[in-house]
Amino acid sequence: MLGGFGLIGLLYVYFTFFLGPLKNSRNSIQGKINELEQKIATSKAEISKATKLEESAHAATVRYDALRALSPEGAPIAWFPPRMKTFFAGQQIDKVMTRLETSSVFKEKELAAWNRYLWIVDLPQADFGSLGKAIALLENSNPLLSIRRLRIHAAANDPEMQEIVFTASTIIDKK
Repeated sequence: MLGGFGLIGLLYVYFTFFLGPLKNSRNSIQGKINELEQKIATSKAEISKATKLEESAHAATVRYDALRALSPEGAPIAWFPPRMKTFFAGQQIDKVMTRLETSSVFKEKELAAWNRYLWIVDLPQADFGSLGKAIALLENSNPLLSIRRLRIHAAANDPEMQEIVFTASTIIDKK
């Protein structure tokens, strides 16, 4: 009988003092492992976001540099009108007059290095077909240029030709 009490006491001591703390320690370590796994998953998500952000930043930098390359050195009044004359001459429209209407700075601090220019382009004699193709090509080949207003009048002395005046808005780097 004394041996039975001793065996029950031994089992009680074993389960209470040896297995109990071991089980508690196992549960606390499992909780810490779960927390660390969550942190690792969050960190992996942050790493993938950072990688995507790095890629988009690189692409944006390349686009920005390409757009800056479209603005040559010097004052725009010196190079933009000859560029328009050359462009329209390539489209078989010979008479081109370009003048600056206004220029303004951007209010956004991200665009502080850029100015907006409004140009009036006067084509006193052009046929409608070549004009349409030329304007479409002008806007498609110059990503920083957009046509704001377009006025077309039939020429009084030549019914096949039109007189065209349009306002082009450009964004040019200050350099």
